[in-house]
Amino acid sequence: MSSRKVFFWSVVVALGGFLFGFDTAVISGAEKAIQQLWSLSVFEHGLTVAIALIGTVFGALFGGWPSDKFGRKATLYGIALLYLLSSLGTALAPNWYFFLVFRFLGGIGVGVSSVTAPLYISEIAPAKDRGRLVGLFQFNVVLGILIAYVSNYLFGGAGDQDWRWMLGVQAFPSFLFLVAIFFVPESPRWLIIKRNRVEEAKGTLAIANPGANIDQMVHEIQHSAEDEHGGKDKTPLFSRKYSLPVTLAVLFAFFNQASGINAIIYYAPRIFEMVGLGKSSALLSSAGIGFINFVFTLLAINFIDRFGRRVLMLVGSCGLIITLALVAKAFYREEFNSIAVPIYLFVYIAFFAFSQGAVIWVFISEIFPNQVRAQGQALGSFTHWFMAALIAFTFPYIAETLGGGNTFLIFSFMMLLQLLFVWRMMPETKGTSLEKLEQKVVFH
Repeated sequence: MSSRKVFFWSVVVALGGFLFGFDTAVISGAEKAIQQLWSLSVFEHGLTVAIALIGTVFGALFGGWPSDKFGRKATLYGIALLYLLSSLGTALAPNWYFFLVFRFLGGIGVGVSSVTAPLYISEIAPAKDRGRLVGLFQFNVVLGILIAYVSNYLFGGAGDQDWRWMLGVQAFPSFLFLVAIFFVPESPRWLIIKRNRVEEAKGTLAIANPGANIDQMVHEIQHSAEDEHGGKDKTPLFSRKYSLPVTLAVLFAFFNQASGINAIIYYAPRIFEMVGLGKSSALLSSAGIGFINFVFTLLAINFIDRFGRRVLMLVGSCGLIITLALVAKAFYREEFNSIAVPIYLFVYIAFFAFSQGAVIWVFISEIFPNQVRAQGQALGSFTHWFMAALIAFTFPYIAETLGGGNTFLIFSFMMLLQLLFVWRMMPETKGTSLEKLEQKVVFH
C-alpha cells in the first residue's frame, strides 16, 4: 500500500458501507415486534420493511447532486448525520408514522452512501491499489450485515423493547463515522474540476502518490475536464460521448441483480424450506450464506488488483451459471430430501462475492470521466437499487407462478448473458489512472 494515510482515509469512508450493511439487515430482528406493537396490517408491515429500500432508491437517484455541488466530504458528513438520526429516531419512535420517517431517512443515507463512498475512494486512491481500496466498501457492507445479525441475536430476548436496542445501537458507529470524516481531506479531483483549488489538491495527491509527477497528474485532471476546444466540458451524461460508460454501468448493475442475489439473501429461509429443510435448519443455512459472503468478499479484494476486474467477472459468471442451473435441476427433479440445494447456494454465494459483489462498486466508480463521475455513479447505483427492489418484491410471485426450477433457470440464463457482456464489452481497468481510463472508455 503506497500510503498509510490513504488506507486510513479509505477505511474511514468505507465505514459508510458498514452502516449501509448494518442498516439494511438490522430490521430483520425488529420487524415482528414492531408489527405486534402497532398492530400493523399486512400492507403496513410490508411498508415498514420496504420503506428503507424505497429511501435507498431515491438516495441513489439524487446522490450525485450533493457530491458535485457541495463536495464529497460534505456529502459524507450528511450521510453520517442521516444514519445517526435514523438510528436514534427509529429507536425512540413513539408511533408507526414517526418510525417510517426515520427508516426512510436511513434508506436515503444508504442510497447516497452507495454513490459517494466508492466515488471518493476511487478519486483518492493510487491506480495500483484502487481495486482493493474501493473494495473495502463492499467488504464493510457484508461485515455490517454480519454484525447486524450478531447484534440482533445478542439483544434478542432482552425484553419487550429489545427491538429499540437493536435499532438504536447503530448510533455508536454512526457517531464514530461522523467524527472520523473530519480527518479525511476533500477529493483532489473534485477540488480541481469543480473548485479550481489546485494547490490544496496537490497536497493530497502528493500524499496519495509518493514519487509521482504531481504537476503532470494535475495537468491530466484539468485536461480531462476540457472539451475539444479547450473550454470547460459541459457535455451532459446522457449524450453520445458518454454512451459506452453509461451502457457499461447500467448493464453491470442490471446483471448484478439479475443473478437473483437479493432474492436469495432475502428469501433464503423460504427457499431452504421449499426444498425440505426444517425451519431451524433453514435459518442456520441462511447464516451460513452470510458467513460465506463475508469470507469470499475478503478474498476478492485481495485479488482484484492482481488479476483484474475482468478475470474475477469471467470466473464468477461461469460459476454462477453452473450453480444456478444445478439449483434449477434440483427443483425439476424434486431433490428435496438432501443437502444438495444448500450446498449449491453456498457455492453460488462464494462465486457471487468473489466477482459481482466485489467488483460492482469498483468498476462503476472507475469508468466515468471526472466531469460526470458523480452522475455516472448515481446512475449505476440507482439501477442497482431499482432492480434490487423489483426482484425482491416480485420473487415470491414469480417463484410461485413459474416454480422454483424455471425461476432459477431464468437466473442462470441471465448469467450466461452476463458472461457474453463481460467477454465482449467489459474493459479491464486495473492499474490505470482514472484520466487514462477516460481515454480508453470514452474515446475508445
